[in-house]
Amino acid sequence: MATERLNSILNHLTPSKSGLATITQKNPDDVVITLALRTPLAKGFKGGFKDTQLDYLVYSLLKKVREKSNIDPQMVEDICLGNVNDGKAGYVVRAASLAAGFPNTAAASSVNRFCSSGLKATQDIANQISLGNIECGIAIGAEIMSAGGDRLANPFHEEILKSQDAADCMQPMGQTSENVGKDFNISREAQDRFAAESYQRAERAQKAGWFDDEIAPITTIVKDPKSGEEKRVTLTKDEGPRWGTTFDSLSKIRPAFPTYGDRSTGGNSSQVTDGAAALLLMKRSTALRLHQPILAKYVGATVTGLAPRIMGIGPSLAIPKLLGKHNLTLADIDIIELNEA
Repeated sequence: MATERLNSILNHLTPSKSGLATITQKNPDDVVITLALRTPLAKGFKGGFKDTQLDYLVYSLLKKVREKSNIDPQMVEDICLGNVNDGKAGYVVRAASLAAGFPNTAAASSVNRFCSSGLKATQDIANQISLGNIECGIAIGAEIMSAGGDRLANPFHEEILKSQDAADCMQPMGQTSENVGKDFNISREAQDRFAAESYQRAERAQKAGWFDDEIAPITTIVKDPKSGEEKRVTLTKDEGPRWGTTFDSLSKIRPAFPTYGDRSTGGNSSQVTDGAAALLLMKRSTALRLHQPILAKYVGATVTGLAPRIMGIGPSLAIPKLLGKHNLTLADIDIIELNEA
């Protein structure tokens, strides 16, 4: 271990000129992911989690993380929940973690950075581990969009609304989507073709069982909207992929936001989703000591802002910024996964 530590220090003092070589080095102080687990992703308002509360979803996933990781819960020092809709998310994650079997010595908090809240939670836990503040932590992203709650009930103060950028923060996602389509000349056809390919990829992956080992089955209650009858169900698969979706079928769907434009539809837009995902993070040296599988190395993260009216293109600004920080180019990256919302 002393030799590994010395090599780690030497690597920092004499970094490789190649960014790729640097980030693929294995050092004891690396922050690594040892478990990645999620719930099935259900359709908002009509899917399997429509009657499930956020606290139960977070509790259920944390319990599965504790069981599957097989680590001593006392090792976990902090749990961070990324959530947008629920202003009481901090209370939720604290109570849920205790009920799931983590000790009261494990702290808990919540963060909100809209669509990237789960990523923000991951960044928070990774940074704490990297700085030596904690040795092991869990990052979660969870949302019950069926519950609503993310819309501003009233406009901002009149002084704030004098700023156009500030006023644009009131624009709903459908409007910002149409803004992006117009500003960057992304046609309805291009969106439909991209969406069709996405559906087909998801269908192939689902049929092949590629998602199965990352999904934790969740048992919950679903209420019949007409009769009120409650039924106990166990969700095991994502509800979003619509098998057999084609460009032709998507092209027949009417625009979802006709007030703002005619390019985004219920077929080529991301669905309203209920679900949760979690990562267990620790230093490489800790993972090796505990005989935990190392799934991935956390390399880094960054943030950047842009005009709120075209917020959807945020990744096109954040990705080059992040790559630049690590002396990388897109040519160095084998797989890119983006939130299609």
